[in-house]
Amino acid sequence: MELKDCDKEVLKDLDLVRDALVSAAYKAKATVVEVAFHEFNPFGISGMVIIAESHLSIHTWPEYGYAAVDIFTCGDLIKPEDAASYLVERFKCRNPSMVEMKRGILTSDNTKLPHKPTEEETEEYAKSKELQMVP
Repeated sequence: MELKDCDKEVLKDLDLVRDALVSAAYKAKATVVEVAFHEFNPFGISGMVIIAESHLSIHTWPEYGYAAVDIFTCGDLIKPEDAASYLVERFKCRNPSMVEMKRGILTSDNTKLPHKPTEEETEEYAKSKELQMVP
């Protein structure tokens, strides 16, 4: 997520930013495992909320009213869109931009990870023009 035109006071408040990201994880129905945040001098915050289903991360530039956020999840029960909407609201973002990237899709039939590939799939993967095998 690219969050532009956010409330600068919110983006420079470590407690508010931490609470927003942790709450967003819960809004997405994720399982919070660990939380780590760092406040830079004179301003700016970087933070990570590790969830059993992957992670949420943020970097803020309050002087620009900008935050970069990643919501990385796996599984079909997590609702990253709920976390995204919540963060737009919490940061009072007037100009959000969101891109969804499907990751972990390595087969031609769009089978998502994790699954144990068959021997045929392994051979197909090795021949793929889209991906390269690195020794």
